[in-house]
Amino acid sequence: MRLSYSLLCFRYAAATRFLCSAAVLPATLAAAPPGGLPKFEPQTIDFSVEIGYGLAIGDVDGDGAADVLLCDKGEISWFHNPDWKETSIVKNLTLRDHVCLAAADLDGDGKVEIAAGAQWNPGETSDKTQSGAVFFLQRPTEAGAPWKPVPLYHDPTTHRMRWVPSDKGHVLVVLPLHGIGNKNGAGENTANVRTYRVDPAKSGDAAAWTHEVLGAKLHVAHNLDHRDGYLYLGGAGGIVREKIGAAESTVLISPGNTTPPTRGVGEIAKGADFIAAVEPFHGNDLVIYRAAPAGEAGGKWTRTLLTDSLNQGHALGVGDFNGDGREDVVVGWRNPDAGGHVGVKLFFQKADGGWENTFWVARDLVAAEDLKVVDLDKDGRLDIVVSGRGTKNLVIFWNRK
Repeated sequence: MRLSYSLLCFRYAAATRFLCSAAVLPATLAAAPPGGLPKFEPQTIDFSVEIGYGLAIGDVDGDGAADVLLCDKGEISWFHNPDWKETSIVKNLTLRDHVCLAAADLDGDGKVEIAAGAQWNPGETSDKTQSGAVFFLQRPTEAGAPWKPVPLYHDPTTHRMRWVPSDKGHVLVVLPLHGIGNKNGAGENTANVRTYRVDPAKSGDAAAWTHEVLGAKLHVAHNLDHRDGYLYLGGAGGIVREKIGAAESTVLISPGNTTPPTRGVGEIAKGADFIAAVEPFHGNDLVIYRAAPAGEAGGKWTRTLLTDSLNQGHALGVGDFNGDGREDVVVGWRNPDAGGHVGVKLFFQKADGGWENTFWVARDLVAAEDLKVVDLDKDGRLDIVVSGRGTKNLVIFWNRK
């Protein structure tokens, strides 16, 4: 991911203008939430992102600081905290695009292990030689050398992945976008949401890996989150919950048990007592689901619409951004909305479980493809890392409240 000096200068000047405008954006809240308003200071650490399909956070070099990892079209790289120097991990794993990555410390040595998905070809749902790929990336013995790709079993249309902790060590969860052979999101087969396990000491040996398919019944499985020992999988049919390490699969949210009915889920983020989602697939609605109180007749989930003004909503996270003890929701979209803007917005949770109006984190600086919520500088405040598709950048929004 390298640009000519003149183009880099042009992008720097453009980004600087955006930074200045972003810094003075007024909040659109009628009143500040009880915890006050955070103040986000943007720092662009890469001006030459091609697409920015996916992000991960983890300590790559073992120095105790969380680094930023980027899965881009033809390269996977990491950015060292705090100087943000970029180092390539691997390039061109497959003929087609890289599409996802996951990072976690599997063996407890203080350094993350990395998996990646590639050969992004969502239109081909039958031929896995032409669509989808899953790799474990084996760390080199020499610093700066490329990581060795270890190919693992895969289904067509590999799309998202996460390392998820369990009582038997981490498992790698991989979502294909479609069921095998399905067309236009319909067909006989549900997507094979697959878990992978390995003894970390043998992770460089493809034969040492085992895998199995979970019970989720989604014909389109777009994204996932995990919390408190459960997986939450979002797709066109709604949301499925899976118990990690157990044969337990539950359809939580479907058109038949939500009021108003779900429109199908693209992005998903699990809060302590709610689920946030972008609907439908690559959609315009940001919604909050809450379960009916125990014992209430019907047992339906409530669907609360926070905004219907996104355009290609593609990035979502939860966290307490203003220090009031309640989790808020951050969302980003990648195509210009009705007002001609791309950006990232925050919705603050109120004490009664309602939601304040929107607060701009960034307007026009970044066309969000993915985001991660993390305290990068260990100051006790949550920061936001965003990769931009149309804006070709990678930005840290430092929470300076």
